Amino acid sequence: MSNNLPGSDAAKDYRHHRFLVRMGQLIIAVGILVGLSHWIAHVAITGGPPGIQDLFIGYPTAAVLMILGAVLAGRATPKKR
Repeated sequence: MSNNLPGSDAAKDYRHHRFLVRMGQLIIAVGILVGLSHWIAHVAITGGPPGIQDLFIGYPTAAVLMILGAVLAGRATPKKR
C-alpha cells in the first residue's frame, strides 16, 4: 500500500541513489586497499611479485576501481519531478 503514497517514487529514487553512492565509496576503498597491498609487496624485505605483473595488473586494477567508484560516488542527487 505504500506504493500508492505521493512521493514514494522520490523516496525510492533517493534510497537507490544513496545505495549507489555508498557502493561507489566501498569500491574506492577496495581500490585503495589493492594499491596499498601492491605497494607493501614492493616494500617487503622478502621481495614481491614480478614488476611486470604490477605494471599490468596490480596498479591499473587499483586505478580502475578508484575511478569507477568515484563515478558512482559522485552521482548527483535525483531531481524532483
